[in-house]
Amino acid sequence: MDARSTVNGRWAVVLCGLTLLVVACIPAAAQENGKASAGVGIFKSKCVLCHGADGAGNTPLGKQLQAANLHSKEVQKLSDAELRKIVHDGQANMPPFGEQLTDDEIDHVIQYLRGFGKPAKTAKKQ
Repeated sequence: MDARSTVNGRWAVVLCGLTLLVVACIPAAAQENGKASAGVGIFKSKCVLCHGADGAGNTPLGKQLQAANLHSKEVQKLSDAELRKIVHDGQANMPPFGEQLTDDEIDHVIQYLRGFGKPAKTAKKQ
């Protein structure tokens, strides 16, 4: 075996390893996107009345009940477990949804509302 074959063999192994890593990560990313996508419909049917479509809580009822701004650092710093408990059990003026939503549905809503904490993409100037 010459040096060139050894180097080519090592590159092939490295390339295969990287390919496997990328392929393994795709389903996890797709699953997270799927959860967030599933959360949209649930959010629209259960949360929009108070939190608004944009999650800011600026609806008439949201203002009256002092609904949380889902963009806020206070909300976004909460762990998924803390958010799950709030959605399931309710908190302050927010009613509990534990009897209306499954655990999976609550997880979908949490993944969706995590998107409110991400900076908005701005259009590039041309």
